[in-house]
Amino acid sequence: MGLDETWNAETASRYDTPGVGMFAPEVLDPVVDRLVELADGGAALEFAIGTGRVAVPLAARGVPVTGIELSEPMLAQLRTKVDAATIPVVLGDMATATAPGEFSLVYLVFNTISNLLTQADQVQCFRNAARHLRPGGRFVLELGIPDLRKLPPGQDAVVFDHREGYAGFDTYDTVNQRLTSHHYTEVAPGDIRLVRSHHRYLWPAELDLMAQLATLTLDSRHADWTGSPLTPHSPSAVSTYRKPTS
Repeated sequence: MGLDETWNAETASRYDTPGVGMFAPEVLDPVVDRLVELADGGAALEFAIGTGRVAVPLAARGVPVTGIELSEPMLAQLRTKVDAATIPVVLGDMATATAPGEFSLVYLVFNTISNLLTQADQVQCFRNAARHLRPGGRFVLELGIPDLRKLPPGQDAVVFDHREGYAGFDTYDTVNQRLTSHHYTEVAPGDIRLVRSHHRYLWPAELDLMAQLATLTLDSRHADWTGSPLTPHSPSAVSTYRKPTS
């Protein structure tokens, strides 16, 4: 997998939004609470640790956290918060890079598995998680479920957000399960910044097959980190897989 040009120094410098958005306590606290529970007193490994949105508060709760991260600018932003002794990070691809040690928990949040742009790479991500887990350990990941029902017949684009100063829409390639998110932000009057990110979307059932290929079994699945039931209308799924004990 190559590094998406999205995750550059400019993105890293404005990625953190303390207290709002994905950093809002009502969004972040349930994630950390659940990961503390799943770690069960052991060490955790975060794939695509980024700037440490989850890892920093998780480590502050007493869970030893290691990370894997492909983007040097994102890792540099993490290092403004904690040093390598507090949260060691291996620079590399989450589908193939190896972190030292054995872990009770491997986790991948905020639909980041879709940043791997082929099915083969996504399968490798599952296998890499399994390699890092101790027997009985868990791999948990948060998946955004694409709402293809919003696509009108004959069209391939859906607006997902529109407000003053910002517009966002997704374009879909339904044959190859690919989408591109387009983010238009007005940074000054008449000055529009465009950022695109590329993804391969997938479904919970496809995750289960990937887990099977990695000899992992489904432990639980909910709509969110608080344990809400998954329904046909849920925009996301949090799936937990377990490595066999023998």
